Amino acid sequence: MPKEYLECGKIVTTHGVRGEVKVQPWCDGPEFLGQFGTLYLDAAGTRPVKVLSAKVAGNMSVLKLEGLDTPEEARNWRGRVLYLRRADVKLAPGDYFIQDLIGLRVIDAADPSVEYGVVEDVSSTGANDVYHIAREGRSTVLIPAIKQVIAGVDLEEGVMHITPLEGLFDED
Repeated sequence: MPKEYLECGKIVTTHGVRGEVKVQPWCDGPEFLGQFGTLYLDAAGTRPVKVLSAKVAGNMSVLKLEGLDTPEEARNWRGRVLYLRRADVKLAPGDYFIQDLIGLRVIDAADPSVEYGVVEDVSSTGANDVYHIAREGRSTVLIPAIKQVIAGVDLEEGVMHITPLEGLFDED
């Protein structure tokens, strides 16, 4: 069962004199965090915190959180991980949370008896994401997250079906 609350960023420092914090986003980008009225301080969602304002500063989100009014108060929150509620995010069809992709078994779309490995990480390159496929006893293979390669994802079955590019999984 997918987690209801997902890590979305980490408070790395203070910003200004009003108690704002800079957040390193662990999501689609710094502007993404600005769409939430509430974030959470724990993975269970029992400690909500209201987002009073949000802006982008470079590759960081600058958030004004309820209860933080001075730089000294904000400094005490440095290093905290922030969470968002899955239900608060509207994903487009074919989009997935990275946390849901990690651990999926990667199998051949044409021959499901062929298993390539497990998704161990996802990198963003700008043009498209890249999935890191860990293979037991062999080197990790990077595959592009493009429709020509990714035939389908079944989160309930824990499987990603792929049509690999020629030579992608040739033996080392």
